[in-house]
Amino acid sequence: MTADRPPLAEGVPDRLYGRRRGHPLRPRQQRLLDVTLPRLRLTPDQARDPLAAFGMPGAKLWLEVGFGGGEHALDQVAAHPEVAYIASEVFENGLCSLLSRLVAEGEEATGALPPNLRLWPQDARHLLGVLPESGLDRLFLMFPDPWPKARHAKRRFVHPSLLPLVARALRPGGEWRIASDDPTYQGWVEEVMAEAADFVLMSREDQRPPGWPGTRYEAKARREGRSPVYWVCRRR
Repeated sequence: MTADRPPLAEGVPDRLYGRRRGHPLRPRQQRLLDVTLPRLRLTPDQARDPLAAFGMPGAKLWLEVGFGGGEHALDQVAAHPEVAYIASEVFENGLCSLLSRLVAEGEEATGALPPNLRLWPQDARHLLGVLPESGLDRLFLMFPDPWPKARHAKRRFVHPSLLPLVARALRPGGEWRIASDDPTYQGWVEEVMAEAADFVLMSREDQRPPGWPGTRYEAKARREGRSPVYWVCRRR
């Protein structure tokens, strides 16, 4: 066990994601990972006192798990400068997509970065394990990989074995927002959350509610005829 990989519950898979990289990285993308990412990276030690790392004592702390292309995360960061926002993603191409929106080419080392954003380019479960207990005010899980095959169900982030880890990090009354366009995952979320002792389902919407920025995955789903569902769960 290392400082950034606390133990997980027995039976929990060692990872929930597939590939870390898609197509080969272009030179600009590699510079973003080598130069810009370290400027925003939240370290495991900093995660133990994240608001100090942000220099935002007393601020609300939000976490997005698997930010994909970064559209939702960056919209939230811009709309809520008073909130300390951690965005987690292991897929390198997704990291590059977000970073490329922040700095112009040639300014990877010097371009201004949002002061209320930090990145966690590792498994988000390990971050949940080191954050202060009840330290999160809001958690986002937007269009996660549904792992639709039954044998892969254990890799779904919404899973009974992972709910205690989420409950530990999210304060009582804190909000967990979930969105999915996959019918199998939609049924799974409702089944799992209906049995979750630490959470209560507050709302279920078929249209994106106000204050929920769109993502490329949502747009693709609608183009292809899939209907997203949006849930708000509250920590008891």
